[in-house]
Amino acid sequence: MKPLLTWLLTITLPLAAGAADLAKAEEIVQGRCFICHGANGESSSPAFPRLAGQNAAYVTRQLTDYQTGKRKSSTMQPMVEGLSAQDMVSLGRWFEKQDTHDHPVEDRELADVGRFVYLRGNPFSGVAACATCHGPKAHGTDTLPRLAGQHAQYTENQIKLFNRRERTNDNAVMHGIASKLSELETKAVAAYLSGLR
Repeated sequence: MKPLLTWLLTITLPLAAGAADLAKAEEIVQGRCFICHGANGESSSPAFPRLAGQNAAYVTRQLTDYQTGKRKSSTMQPMVEGLSAQDMVSLGRWFEKQDTHDHPVEDRELADVGRFVYLRGNPFSGVAACATCHGPKAHGTDTLPRLAGQHAQYTENQIKLFNRRERTNDNAVMHGIASKLSELETKAVAAYLSGLR
């Protein structure tokens, strides 16, 4: 009977700890994050990113970068003050578990141009295909953000920040890509991504 009890504790204790971490993360979201990012990570303002479905490790790293000052934001720095490393991991996991939603695309023809650039790049100007790194469905990876369903204006703003080297983290590769995108390509890719799920 003793081995069975040990086995049950081995299985249930981490699950209970994980549930407690997620409960604490939800408490943090409802106390701080919801103001800009929405109660479930579905920000209604293009000034703030949608975080629902975002990769947990990516969220954790961005929060850490805000806290250390590697990524600058007068809005986010006060929000991450006092968060522990475990809080940031838990927040990443919580946002990753939230459901994503369909979002209407305002300009379908522009989004079609963006689809081409996202999936194939622009061989005439040397723009690399975004899908090479962010994946064909724009779901990203642990180190790269999920772009599917993101506000078009937010994505466009981030590309411009990378181009001007004002986005102070993750800039090495993205500057080289962003600097080659035309204004039309930037808007088109952002429009295309906004309609993905």
